[in-house]
Amino acid sequence: MLDRIKAMFEAWEKRPPGPEHRDTLHLAAAVLLVEAARMDDRIAPEERARIAALVRERFGLGAEEAADLLAAAESQARGVAPHFNYVSVVVERCPPEQRMWLIEMLWEVAYADGELHALESNLLRRIGGLLHVSDVEVGAARKRVLKRMGLPEGTGVWE
Repeated sequence: MLDRIKAMFEAWEKRPPGPEHRDTLHLAAAVLLVEAARMDDRIAPEERARIAALVRERFGLGAEEAADLLAAAESQARGVAPHFNYVSVVVERCPPEQRMWLIEMLWEVAYADGELHALESNLLRRIGGLLHVSDVEVGAARKRVLKRMGLPEGTGVWE
């Protein structure tokens, strides 16, 4: 009997992630992107456009699906410090080596308006820690994003 129960749990753990797994992860990532964008008390049009482009590109969504995801994320991000709840979803569903994509997306949103605010920088550092990504790796991701965006390396408050 115990062997059957154990086999059932092992089969459950080995099953491939389904659409609900992917959708939950996408929403969690989108909420964190919205949270990063609104750290300076507003979401600039450039930040909103960058989030929409990132979720379309990264998650393979159409324009309408991306708009729906962004609307859901904005609704979810209205809570108090929602990033703690959503970071745990990412930690639970992504192995450590796959979490850098989210850090890079967050940097792109933070720099979308051309400047990095101290609160955005602080949020990136906190989320990096919660994702178990070192400050060195977060800083390296920042440099990759600055290069990709064509911004000088000294841009912003993260130094």
